[in-house]
Amino acid sequence: MSAEKMWKTSVGEGVKVAVVDSGVRVTPSLKGRVLPGVDATGAAGGPGDDYSGHGTTMAELIAGSGRGGGLKGLAPGAEIIPIRTTTGKEPGKGAGDTPAAIKAAADSDAQIINMSFGGDFMSQAEKAAVKYASSKGKLLFAAVGNDAEKKNFVGYPAAYPQVVGVSAADRSGKVAKYSEFGEYVDLAAPGLGIPHWCDATFRSYCQEGGGGTSSATAIASASAALVWSKHPDWTANQVLRVLIDTAGRDWPKDEPSDYLGYGLIRPARNVVKGEGKPGPADVDPLTNKKTAVAGSDEDGTTPSASASAPAASAPPAQKDTSGEQQATAAKSSDGDGSSRMWLIGGGLAAAAVFCGGGYAAVRARRGA
Repeated sequence: MSAEKMWKTSVGEGVKVAVVDSGVRVTPSLKGRVLPGVDATGAAGGPGDDYSGHGTTMAELIAGSGRGGGLKGLAPGAEIIPIRTTTGKEPGKGAGDTPAAIKAAADSDAQIINMSFGGDFMSQAEKAAVKYASSKGKLLFAAVGNDAEKKNFVGYPAAYPQVVGVSAADRSGKVAKYSEFGEYVDLAAPGLGIPHWCDATFRSYCQEGGGGTSSATAIASASAALVWSKHPDWTANQVLRVLIDTAGRDWPKDEPSDYLGYGLIRPARNVVKGEGKPGPADVDPLTNKKTAVAGSDEDGTTPSASASAPAASAPPAQKDTSGEQQATAAKSSDGDGSSRMWLIGGGLAAAAVFCGGGYAAVRARRGA
């Protein structure tokens, strides 16, 4: 099933995605798709000044048009709201500006918040910002991390209950060796061999080292944009439930994988075939608990999202993740092809082509 088939039904039009990252430069591929954003770093420049090229790559994977030989995203009709934060050693306030960035995304017009970054410590300020964003009805995606071969830490913000943790898979549907694993993995998406901007000079794309759970997260966000554009009256819970319901996998629906969660994300199964049941609008499909009314906490008050420096604490213990079971998603049995990311068109224009089978059920996620 080609991306062009999905685009005949939905291109993500009407959906805004906040990209909390290193900034988003308006490249030819993103011309006309980037809205005014926010810079939470306190450093020189603004949300349009990308200090590493990472944020721009994520934005292109979501909403790029492919013009100028650039990346063509999976949801080329969506719009990007850049939220600049400090994701590494770049000048800024450090990890302390991430809560402010998430809160800014929550206060924006974005329905989806893409966070292609993570760390191995929980922050109370970041946790509060995530909870605040969830209370505003946002759908949050975050990368689970790329250090599985070294230490396999529990990654945040992916591990917060309100966030969809995304792992990376290769062209065959097998989890990437570097992709973090644990019970906080909710969905998977292609994450290997994806072109990316080499650096902040924006002179060329690189293939070496391309992808990771960052790119997989962007593809998950774009998938949500396609579904939400087709069903604009749905809530974040309903969009996520359909993504879970239609994910491709070959393990029992009530036993999500530590490696690929509910499976490889397959938006075409809803966008083209109409599969997946949205279910109740006010029930979180990850926790199976009722969610608060948008704009209020469970007790009816507005949660605080402090932008102060985080108070770090040790991550909670993971469940046993030994063994290699459930590390490969099933190929489709309905003739739609295998689980993979294709490069299509000329030059470096890239688009995700999705298919696959399998249904998922609700699981109780770890509390925070």
